[in-house]
Amino acid sequence: MNNNGKNVLLVGVGGQGTILASKLLSEGLLALGYDVKMSEIHGMAQRGGSVSTHVRYGAKVYSPVMGTGEADVLVAFEKMEALRWLSYLSSDGVLIVNNHEIYPMPVILGQAVYPQVLEKKLAEAAPRMLLVEAAKAAAELGNPKVMNVVLLGAVVKSLGLADAEWSTTLRACVPPHALEINERAFRKGLNLG
Repeated sequence: MNNNGKNVLLVGVGGQGTILASKLLSEGLLALGYDVKMSEIHGMAQRGGSVSTHVRYGAKVYSPVMGTGEADVLVAFEKMEALRWLSYLSSDGVLIVNNHEIYPMPVILGQAVYPQVLEKKLAEAAPRMLLVEAAKAAAELGNPKVMNVVLLGAVVKSLGLADAEWSTTLRACVPPHALEINERAFRKGLNLG
């Protein structure tokens, strides 16, 4: 933790729920009394492109955006996104990677190859890496869409904030019909983190 607090960078592919997870994290941190700044970059998210969200929190935060090498926690919703954003992770930062692959169009069309042995490359670059089976956990819960909340649970645990009251944040941000599955997903993520 630096003097200004902590920096969390969440990255993924459009449609994975990266923005919702970031909003839940930010709202939960606000409820805990932190000053929180969040900046989201959608890019070509609607077409399966990269999405990133900077969440910075502490006693007082002045800027919503962090620079390279400043992320205390880098959360990748997809393995190749972890590689793409790795330069943002601080030297002693934690890398949380969803063990999930989404092939970009060039790979689908046979014009490129999805990088192999990504886990090994990531582990070598980030000694404090946690490979999370969030997609598998969400499928086991019966709803693949809650993968983002499973990851959120793992992030909250890695930040040492698991004892806080996160169900209030979930109730405030998730539609009532989806609350129960999201609460279960969050608890599952806490156990994976």
